[in-house]
Amino acid sequence: MIRIANGQGFWGDSLEAPAMQVRRGPIDYLTLDYLAEITMSILQKQRSRDPKAGYARDFVDMIADVLPDLIARRVRVIANAGGVNPAACRDAVLAIAKRQGIDVKVATVAGDDIMGRLDDLFARGIELNNMETGEPLSTIRDRVQSANVYFGAFPVAAALARGAQIVITGRVTDTGLALAPMIHEFQWKADDWNKLAAGTIAGHTVECGAQCTGGNCQVDWAEIPNMADIGYPIIEAEPDGTFTITKHAGTGGRVTVASVKEQLLYEMGDPREYITPDCIADFTTIHLEQCGPDRVRFSGIRGRPATPFYKVSVSYSAGFKAIGSLVYAWPDAYRKARAADQILRRRLDRLGLKFDAIRTEFLGANACHGIPLAEPAPDMEPRLAEVVLRVGVRSNDRAAVERFTKEIAPLALNGPPVVTGLGSGRPRVEEVVAYWPALIPKTEVKPEVSIWPSEN
Repeated sequence: MIRIANGQGFWGDSLEAPAMQVRRGPIDYLTLDYLAEITMSILQKQRSRDPKAGYARDFVDMIADVLPDLIARRVRVIANAGGVNPAACRDAVLAIAKRQGIDVKVATVAGDDIMGRLDDLFARGIELNNMETGEPLSTIRDRVQSANVYFGAFPVAAALARGAQIVITGRVTDTGLALAPMIHEFQWKADDWNKLAAGTIAGHTVECGAQCTGGNCQVDWAEIPNMADIGYPIIEAEPDGTFTITKHAGTGGRVTVASVKEQLLYEMGDPREYITPDCIADFTTIHLEQCGPDRVRFSGIRGRPATPFYKVSVSYSAGFKAIGSLVYAWPDAYRKARAADQILRRRLDRLGLKFDAIRTEFLGANACHGIPLAEPAPDMEPRLAEVVLRVGVRSNDRAAVERFTKEIAPLALNGPPVVTGLGSGRPRVEEVVAYWPALIPKTEVKPEVSIWPSEN
């Protein structure tokens, strides 16, 4: 049995969680998931300004803190913190190790970034059609900001087999981070479909960090103990593909069949066909058992052969947006906010400003559910002591969006009364980054595994 801990569900997750996973109990592997689709475009922009940027800097700070513990406890780390620049992330980690006088073997998994190959792929008939619309990527070629292939677990397992103590990847599947140690330790083969499916589901269960240990849990959430010190998940994996989800003893949170089921539904399409580069996992075959306090055992999982394609995550510029807000106070807070919205819209029309979309929300009245909770019942108005008016616009015309940002603040004095807050001031114009999913034949892309210090 091996213990695979998750210490990061997204870039911006708890800074303490990775160190807690290493120091508060036995684990063999620490996995860290930093990347989301929009993150890749942010990192690509950073690298365009600075060739040494383009990776998750929080990861390097974390390594600086826990590296002595990792070595002493023989914990190996797998993280997709490399973003669009795994080599720079590796160099930063090696610099930390050198300053601390620690010898460590670091691997990178690259080759997923196909931004520079797009025109060649188009020329050879690989159109990277949008999986939802069928449109070829060439139609937005001039607006593409990043293009990355989702690799699976086997390149990471290959890095572990070559002795890497820290594996830094670019875009690999979230599930592959946890599956890779199982492939390496248990010598699973590329056609062990049931075992690969089990490892994939294990990775899916922990990929969002504490979301499977009681965080963001709908079931009896107020009764979940000590969420201020919530424990992050640990997979106890076995060679036959069965595994148990748990957490360190003495930590807060809760691991139950209910908490685990909520995470299993995350990003779920057809539960019979959860497609990854490594296999197709059938979530309908999962058997769950509460086998002790904070222990849920998985068994019975079935899988099928992988497809001949990798998924490609493309981000591209899709115009500009801005969001502004005002806070209206009692009495008649909701009525005032609605009146302010209508005044604003008439002023925008008078200025001749055109937007692809304009959307209004009334926080406190209807923003979450999309229905006017207060409107049908006038007697509810006194309870709405304050309502936040939030208006957003989107357009390809940056000048129009910029002009919109200058019409929010004036409403405080030339609109309905008792504005008690201006949000964060004048809204900022932000670029809209859109997502383009596509497929590419696996024969067109090859993972690149490198070890440092060099094995040569």
